[in-house]
Amino acid sequence: MHEEIEFTLAETVESMQLALQHLEKELQKIRAGKASAQMLEGVRIDYYGVMTPIEQTANISTPDGRQIIVQPWDKSVLGLIDKAIQAANLGFNPKNEGEILRIMVPPLTEERRRDLVKKVKTEAENARIGIRNIRRMANETAKKLKKDGVPEDEVDKLEADIQKVTDDHIARVDKIIEIKERDIMTV
Repeated sequence: MHEEIEFTLAETVESMQLALQHLEKELQKIRAGKASAQMLEGVRIDYYGVMTPIEQTANISTPDGRQIIVQPWDKSVLGLIDKAIQAANLGFNPKNEGEILRIMVPPLTEERRRDLVKKVKTEAENARIGIRNIRRMANETAKKLKKDGVPEDEVDKLEADIQKVTDDHIARVDKIIEIKERDIMTV
């Protein structure tokens, strides 16, 4: 029976770790003033009939903190990449230089920084909700174990451990968000 308790706790921790990883990935897409290749993540082009992420059709680099260079492996898709970036409504206006696209990343205004902080807080709340849902499912599993005859004190300890893991992960979300907000608001 102890194996079921250990498994439930391990599965809970793993699920919460995945929620944190998802949060970090989403936050990478939110720019904090510096150009990064992740800013174009999720932009797709119609590449020979298949919707393809541009990172699979081009080399994306950031020679400095203010620009992104997109160099397609197949020059014929340069126009498609240009249109896809504009259609993604990221606030960029790519400059087609024949063989590459040069994207100048404009500095963030104070209003834009506040909007990005709101977006960060929304992502944080989504992560917290995900973690709480994982806790709820783990607690339901604990209640089932109690019904299946696992000693009550062991189930109570499991529930306490689940709450501790939840609190730890929520605190980590708060720390990640605090760092990202500071990064965004730093001019």
